[in-house]
Amino acid sequence: MRLHGVKIGFALTGSHCCLDDVIPQVRNLVNEGAEVYPVMSDAVFATDTRFGTSQKWKNMISDITGRDIISTIVGAEPIGPQKLHDIIVVAPCTGNTLAKLANGITDSPVLMAVKAQLRNQRPVVLAVSTNDGLSMNAKNIGLLLNMKNIFLVPFGQDNPTGKPNSLMAKWDLIVDTIQDALKGKQYQPLLVVHN
Repeated sequence: MRLHGVKIGFALTGSHCCLDDVIPQVRNLVNEGAEVYPVMSDAVFATDTRFGTSQKWKNMISDITGRDIISTIVGAEPIGPQKLHDIIVVAPCTGNTLAKLANGITDSPVLMAVKAQLRNQRPVVLAVSTNDGLSMNAKNIGLLLNMKNIFLVPFGQDNPTGKPNSLMAKWDLIVDTIQDALKGKQYQPLLVVHN
């Protein structure tokens, strides 16, 4: 068990098309011995889409973690002063979330969780999923890569022909990225090729 006893805040944001791929990674963390504390953005917590209902995602994440979901800014705020988590993972991390993090905006439970974690100089792992990663959000990814205590799950173009600006993390590298981030290192290589 590579993450035995590690307290992980796992935050999901509204890249709904990726949730079916991300949720199994939460199970992997639990299987690796981690204590996982779920956080959800408003978009995941309250929005039904063609990819699934909000209730589906809430049930799945609660069943896997055995914990209540943090779904409000007020609920996420104690993460900082109480030092609740060893590390926070944001997966999927949307372009909207990337932009707000890079510019210091805290208007959701996920953003508050990250802000609260960073105030204690503790690691945050971002697993990007954004259609504008090589356009409007490229500068924000660059800013975040240069920030202390921010680490990214390796990512690449998931559909270079159909969506040339789109970037997506390699979900199966979340555990490896967490292990290195807990040591203050960025997992390498950062840029990968998607199948």
